[in-house]
Amino acid sequence: MKNSLTVRDAQKQDIPGIHEMLCVYAEQQIILPRSEKDIEEHLGNFVVALWDGNICGCCAVRDFENDLIELRSLVVMRGLEGKGIGRAMVEAIIGGLKLAHEHFCLFALTYQALFFQKLGFHLVVKDMFPQKIWTDCIKCPKKDHCDELAVVFQHDG
Repeated sequence: MKNSLTVRDAQKQDIPGIHEMLCVYAEQQIILPRSEKDIEEHLGNFVVALWDGNICGCCAVRDFENDLIELRSLVVMRGLEGKGIGRAMVEAIIGGLKLAHEHFCLFALTYQALFFQKLGFHLVVKDMFPQKIWTDCIKCPKKDHCDELAVVFQHDG
């Protein structure tokens, strides 16, 4: 039987599953930690991936306004990497943004630049995103020795 993959907007009952997945990666300092309260407050920014009906991934956006949007908290459950789950979530995010914005700049800080480049993102310098640096990076334990790369996806109608 073929495994089924769907991506949908996150719902209140998804919060514990989202939090659990994010904690796994936050403990390894791959992403910044997020509390269940924070996830609930920003639930409308999340999509989740379902593999045979079970949450197996999540991804969120953060709107910095002026058509600058961050793609963040992108994780796929361990053991399911390489099955197109991350791709499906990013494509869903981009599709939704194209419906809502004539123009936008979607960026991410990542250890997986090649993944994003395959989806049409380009490498850029992190300094392009001072809003991110002053809101999130300042709290990161790796702030003085960040090894993430910045990638950007431009949409111009």
